[in-house]
Amino acid sequence: MNPILRVAGLTKRYGDRIAVADVSFELWPGEVLAVVGESGSGKTTLLSCVSARLRPDVGRVEFETRHEGFMDVFSLSEAERRLLARTDWGYVHQSPEEGLRMDVSAGANVGERLMALGERHYGRLRSAGAEWLERVEMDTARLDELPLTFSGGMRQRLQIARNLVTRPRLVFMDEPTAGLDVSVQAKLLDLLRSLTRRLGLAAIVVTHDLAVARLLAHRMIVMKDGRVVEEGLTDQVLDDPQHPYTQLLVSSVLQP
Repeated sequence: MNPILRVAGLTKRYGDRIAVADVSFELWPGEVLAVVGESGSGKTTLLSCVSARLRPDVGRVEFETRHEGFMDVFSLSEAERRLLARTDWGYVHQSPEEGLRMDVSAGANVGERLMALGERHYGRLRSAGAEWLERVEMDTARLDELPLTFSGGMRQRLQIARNLVTRPRLVFMDEPTAGLDVSVQAKLLDLLRSLTRRLGLAAIVVTHDLAVARLLAHRMIVMKDGRVVEEGLTDQVLDDPQHPYTQLLVSSVLQP
């Protein structure tokens, strides 16, 4: 079995500041990788580069496409990258308002990705919308309601449904539970863990919360000042951190 994603030597600078420095890793089908670190560590910039939302200064991102094998995503045309983002990739924003159309119904938000792939049958679009609301544990009676009427947790569930309706093989998540109440956060994490396992999704999750990493991720990388300072199996890194920075992160969580 091949990895689904290969990242090699990614570097991104902003003037004299290096946001991401020579980061490399592979991601395997069905694997969830957490990228952790404090604010300013470079983790969100790394996610933006890997998901082709931001072009790195140096390095390659190769994705194993369904029909043509590994392709360098930055060698694709803009139209080809957009198609990839609508089909085999998903992107869950920290703020669901960035990933939703707030002025159209919940059902239309889910169906829109299918429409981008050519689906025009109203009945099938509506059926898919209802199915995915149910899958993310939302009341299907709210199919015709606007996201503006939903709570933050419900909007995030809707954004997840919108991303998964096209059955992507790789999903990027940027702090998916940040800003939510603790009880809402816990339920959303349970949902994400269930969906990634049931659907066999590969995912990259950026988070500053080590509890999120432990619950969702098989493996993790720890970033500081744009560099990866430690990586390994999630439980191994969190239970026996080797780098002083990782030890500091873990001990800060354990302190009363």
